[in-house]
Amino acid sequence: MGAFDGLACIVTGGGSGIGLATARHLAARGADVAALDLRPGGGHEGVVAVEADVTDQASVDAAVGTVTERFGGIDILVNNAGIGAAGTVEDNPDDEWRSVFDVNVLGMVRMVRTALPHLRRSKAPAVVNTCSIAAVAGLPERACYSASKGAVLSLTLAMAADLLDDGVRVNCVCPGTIDTPWVGRLLEAAPDPVAERAALEARQPMGRLGTAEEVADAIAWLAAPASGFVTGIALAIDGGLGGLRVPSKSRGAGP
Repeated sequence: MGAFDGLACIVTGGGSGIGLATARHLAARGADVAALDLRPGGGHEGVVAVEADVTDQASVDAAVGTVTERFGGIDILVNNAGIGAAGTVEDNPDDEWRSVFDVNVLGMVRMVRTALPHLRRSKAPAVVNTCSIAAVAGLPERACYSASKGAVLSLTLAMAADLLDDGVRVNCVCPGTIDTPWVGRLLEAAPDPVAERAALEARQPMGRLGTAEEVADAIAWLAAPASGFVTGIALAIDGGLGGLRVPSKSRGAGP
């Protein structure tokens, strides 16, 4: 039997990257999975593709309604939808700040409050939020993005406390730099993509980027009923980026 047999799961941002890897991972382990995305694609084996915009409450309501009608409820919610922003505190206009927070923070709020009535009826309810090591590491030129992920970290802890009596566990993962299509697009836009990738890899204490599947494994562990005594934690999947200070010469990489 799979670890998620009989459980209904929603994964936002499930059309690509970490979200798609997570949706596939959960489905392979027995879950009924709906991948919500602005562009959900054609779906994948065991995954139902549902179009949804987490910045629009009506769209969230409709998507959750579609999922519950099909699966009969919701047991696990993975809040993964998110967007990035590069720049210092001087660089990003107010509209970009609002957009990033609308997706990265309020998008989670909309999803959780809409799914909560169903989660409260579940025998194994769990929420897993995709945060980022940027919430705690102080990365350069990521002011807006880091601030939004700092809010996600605080929101995760607050929800975990608020939902204890309901039996709903709430945790988050904090990925480092992960080799996803989003990172690929950033590299393509760089003046020298090869040099930029080398710099990103050198920044990681382990000397490489993480994979979407590695983050998906961690999300699945937090979501699984077997982790029933785990709530209110931020699990770093970052190759040591957040906590280690390793001299670059020790791994033969750049500064």
